Amino acid sequence: MISLLVAVTLGVQAKVRLPHVLGDNMILQQQTDARLWGWAKVGKTVKVTTSWSKDVYTAKAGQDGKWQLTVKTPAASYDPLSITFDDGDKLTLHNVLAGEVWVCAGQSNMEMPVKGFGNCPVEGYNEEVVNANAYRGVHYVKIPSIMRMQPQEDADCHWEEVSPKTVGEASATGYFFAQVVNKALNVPVGLIMANKGGSRVESWLTKENLEKYTKEPTDSAGIVAYKPEWDYHRAMLWGNGTFNPILKYTVKGILYYQGCSNVGDPGDQYSERMALLVKQWREQFGLGQIPFYFVEIAPYHYDDVNGDWGARLREQQYKASRIIPNSGLVCTNDLVYPYETTQIHPAQKKGVGQRLAYLALNKTYGMDAVGCLSPSFKDMRVVNDTVHIHLANDLGAISRFEDIQGFELAGEDKVFHPAKAEHFWQPGGGYWDETIRITCPDVPKPVAVRYCFKNFQIGNLKNAAGLPLFPFRTDNW
Repeated sequence: MISLLVAVTLGVQAKVRLPHVLGDNMILQQQTDARLWGWAKVGKTVKVTTSWSKDVYTAKAGQDGKWQLTVKTPAASYDPLSITFDDGDKLTLHNVLAGEVWVCAGQSNMEMPVKGFGNCPVEGYNEEVVNANAYRGVHYVKIPSIMRMQPQEDADCHWEEVSPKTVGEASATGYFFAQVVNKALNVPVGLIMANKGGSRVESWLTKENLEKYTKEPTDSAGIVAYKPEWDYHRAMLWGNGTFNPILKYTVKGILYYQGCSNVGDPGDQYSERMALLVKQWREQFGLGQIPFYFVEIAPYHYDDVNGDWGARLREQQYKASRIIPNSGLVCTNDLVYPYETTQIHPAQKKGVGQRLAYLALNKTYGMDAVGCLSPSFKDMRVVNDTVHIHLANDLGAISRFEDIQGFELAGEDKVFHPAKAEHFWQPGGGYWDETIRITCPDVPKPVAVRYCFKNFQIGNLKNAAGLPLFPFRTDNW
């Protein structure tokens, strides 16, 4: 039996083998040196040729049978390409396109497919199925969500070309991102979906980073004992099983939607670990400071609509966006319906994907005319019983002058009351030239202002690009 096993193993190794993420229908990052890799018989030379070039690339399999090389990719096009691997026995990949490749990472709101989850529909599903043929330049690959104690080098997956039949399985947030980029740049877009519903930021950190920067256990017994109730909360395992297999793929950037499972984390822990994760992924991909665009968690009751632990996590996400280089944060305060108080998977995923695309178009692809930044709190001044605030990134306008909802004021008693807010403009210049003026008869001497700083509160203040104001607080109570 042992002899038979050895013979079978050698037979398998005698032919070049590719990881599943390299396959028919894949999209290669355009105009770069894209990595290709796999396994072959020890010492065997693997020759790689492409349909778009006369260049021949070679690599020699090492003692572990692994080989790796890079090929120069062409400009983006919808013309099908092919790649042939030859170690004495040829293997050819077909219908390969050159375009823009993005990773879709995070937890369930990134994982949530166009067809939705049970009792969690995605708005506009039928329309997307009917219109899918308009986006045949969008391809995706879904990495299976699995736990492993050791980093995995391969995953059972395959690339799909978007069509009415396949679009329902694509990440809704990722797909709506791809639609905008595909239309704006007129290039194919590839999505690598490597995520897990319910995962924490710690779920994706390596053993080394967990041991160095956290108190999370990294042995199997300790991991299970630390988070016994839900396996999707476990640290390290999802990164090993679900993310590690894609780290050699040449990508343009990372899209990330996660945070609900970290609600309640103390202090600045979440923002610091987010920064650590981004640093880790950039080092692992080895592609420099690739863009990292992520999504604020949406309003949700978290057992008390007036609580603020969800708001504090959003605050941490905003802090993370300020300390992570080449990053951007999408505000989602307006992308829930009032009746979705207890819906952890809001239906409006199109706006989420579109706003991620606006960040990419502006910051990564140089389309300066695209407004991509949500307004945020800049400064305030108290004048008698009135608070005046300025916003950053209003892009030259705010969306409304009256009936602004979501503001609260508090005095020295630290009790917040709903407040009236309105656009205020006074000729003559000075600080009060153009501000938002906030008053409340119950707070004659205000000292602090909050905007939508609750688990579930929907505001309506937006900038000239229709992007919502980030929830904020001026206190540190």
